[in-house]
Amino acid sequence: MSAQEITNYERIAEAIDYLRTHFREQPDLEEVARQVHLSPFHFQRIFTEWAGVSPKKFLQFLTVDYAKGLLKEPGRNLLDTAFETGLSGTGRLHDLFIRIEGMTPGEYKQGGAALSIRYSFNPTAFGKILVASTAKGICHMAFVESEQEALENLCAEFPQATLQVGMDPMQVKALSIFRRNWQQPEEVKLHLRGTEFQLKVWETLLKIPAGSLACYADVAKAIDRPGAARAVGTAIGQNPVAFLIPCHRVIQNSGSFGQYHWGATRKTAIIGWEAAHFGQTG
Repeated sequence: MSAQEITNYERIAEAIDYLRTHFREQPDLEEVARQVHLSPFHFQRIFTEWAGVSPKKFLQFLTVDYAKGLLKEPGRNLLDTAFETGLSGTGRLHDLFIRIEGMTPGEYKQGGAALSIRYSFNPTAFGKILVASTAKGICHMAFVESEQEALENLCAEFPQATLQVGMDPMQVKALSIFRRNWQQPEEVKLHLRGTEFQLKVWETLLKIPAGSLACYADVAKAIDRPGAARAVGTAIGQNPVAFLIPCHRVIQNSGSFGQYHWGATRKTAIIGWEAAHFGQTG
C-alpha cells in the first residue's frame, strides 16, 4: 500500500468522523469535502476509489437506520442465519474458517515464557496495523496510532516471550483479508490465550458474515448464555486480534454502533466499507 493510499485513508477517516457526528443533517458533498480541505471533485474521486461507492451512498450505510434495519429484518436473526448457512460457499470473508487453538495453561501462567513471537507493522485500508505470530498462529493484531505504544502493549501482553521483527507466512495470510479479492478462502490459525468464556465469544464472532451486524444479545444467545450480554461485551472488548476476529460487527441493542477498542471512527469506517461491498443495499 502506497503512502498516498495511507494519506487518503486519513482524509477519509476525518470525513467519516464528521459524518458520524452530523449524519442527521445529511451533509452534501461540498460540505464534507470542505471539512477535509479538498475540492468536491477530488474528494468524490478518492472516496469512491477507497470505498467502492460514492460518499452519499456511504453515508446511508453509516446511519443508525442501516444498523436497525439489519437487526430488525422480519423473521431473520443475523447470527442464527450465519450459523445455518455455514462459512463456506459464498466466496467472501465469512468463508474463512479460523481455528482457535488456545495456549497451554503453562504458557498462560508464564506470560508467554519460551514463546518466540515475530511481529511486523503493515499498512491497511483502515490505517497501520501490528500483527504478531507464534509457531502456532496469529496471537495479536492491533491497529496502530503509535508504533512505540503498540510494541509496548505487545510486550505487556507477553512479558516473557522473545520478540523479533519479521514477517512469516501466517502473517501474510492474515493480512490478505484486507485485500478486495475475497475469492480465495484460506485457513488462518489463531494462537490465543483466554478464558473458556472469552474463547467461546471470540469463536462466535467469526461466524458473523462480512456486511452483517449482530448485537450483544445475539452473541450471548449463540453461546447459550442469554443473560450474559454484559459479560459478552466485556469479552468482546478484550479481543486481541483486530478485524480478523470481527468484534466491529457487534453493535448495541439500540442500533447504535457503540465504541471500539481501536476507535469509534475506525469501527464506523469498517462497518460502512463492509456494508458497501458485502451488505444488503435494497
